[in-house]
Amino acid sequence: MSASVSEQARRAREAAGDLAVATRTAKDAALHAMADALVARTPEILTANAADLAAGREAGLSAAVLDRLALDAGRVAGIADALRQMAALPDPVGEVVRGSTLPNGLELRQVRVPFGVVGIIYEARPNVTVDAAGICLKSGNAALLRGSSSAAHSNAALVAVLRDAVASAGLPADAVQLLDATSRDSVKELMRARGLVDVLIPRGGASLIRTVVEESTVPVIETGVGNCHVYVDAAADVAKAVAITLNAKTQRLSTCNTAESLLVHAAIADAFLPPVLAAFAEAGVTVHGDVRVAAHSDAVVPATDEDFATEYLSADISVAVVDSLDAAVGHIRRYGTGHTEAIVTDSQAAAREFVARVDAAAVMVNASTRFTDGGEFGFGAEIGISTQKLHARGPMGLPELTSTKYVVTGDGHLRG
Repeated sequence: MSASVSEQARRAREAAGDLAVATRTAKDAALHAMADALVARTPEILTANAADLAAGREAGLSAAVLDRLALDAGRVAGIADALRQMAALPDPVGEVVRGSTLPNGLELRQVRVPFGVVGIIYEARPNVTVDAAGICLKSGNAALLRGSSSAAHSNAALVAVLRDAVASAGLPADAVQLLDATSRDSVKELMRARGLVDVLIPRGGASLIRTVVEESTVPVIETGVGNCHVYVDAAADVAKAVAITLNAKTQRLSTCNTAESLLVHAAIADAFLPPVLAAFAEAGVTVHGDVRVAAHSDAVVPATDEDFATEYLSADISVAVVDSLDAAVGHIRRYGTGHTEAIVTDSQAAAREFVARVDAAAVMVNASTRFTDGGEFGFGAEIGISTQKLHARGPMGLPELTSTKYVVTGDGHLRG
């Protein structure tokens, strides 16, 4: 490791030792101080963000990336409110997961403890800087943040504000640190900081996540891309299905829980496709459809295998007509990423079968995919949405940023 990343990791480990024993009162005071400082220093944050946006436009960043990058006073206030809401949540550290008294009289407790040092590698979105710092602090962890170069000015301004606020509340400023975003070396060094960094969490596109998972020697919690599907079953209510599909696709285009593919049962296609295609056209969404979808509109672009496998993060959606629920499940198994899948149906039997057979972190029944979110689930700000099956799956709130230890209490017990 380079001296800078190694030194930052060592400072983070020292800060983590202090955070591990910090009281909830101290951590919550720091969160409120962070929130107040963000609001008070909004002008300097927006100035830094404007520099990133200008550079991004000049570099030709897509509209979706620029949307994720952009801050305004309202978004900063919302980020600050998320910290205040986090302060109101229960502290997971010290929670007894299970406990018992063994036949020999030993008292056994499994309790939640912080990971220690959490590294987060992420792209574009400066709100992640604050969310990650806050959720790590509340769960007793020090955060090593490595954002993208496209948000370098915004992240630097945000972390400067957060570090000052944490220190003003009496906790170590090194609980929040930002790594150099101008060189790829800092990513490589963070991924190889085993022994100093306890866990890495990548947030971003498929390429970033794959690189971190494949090349890191530090344990990784994989947050996956979201090629999310809405399946409109034969027994769906057409008006409800149109509303859910439109919300899942257009409520916000650039998020991982946005629907990227629509599957329509052949028995309802003639009733459902005309209104949903009209709604997409009005919303400016380009439909990439199979031949049965194209028969309903000249505006449909012929879909390829690549279209069905794509997380667009834009005003595009792939659409296919399927002959059965079984065919829909098969399509999802082939192209889905294990994030969020939705069924719209009035058939309880179809809903039960879909839920049982679809392998995803979240399955929605008659609800938009956009609900897969830590805030919507009542967890507060999330660190990401895990699509793996070990340790955590789905939105990762405060408990998911902890491990456990066993505490065994005896009275001179000796093993015979």
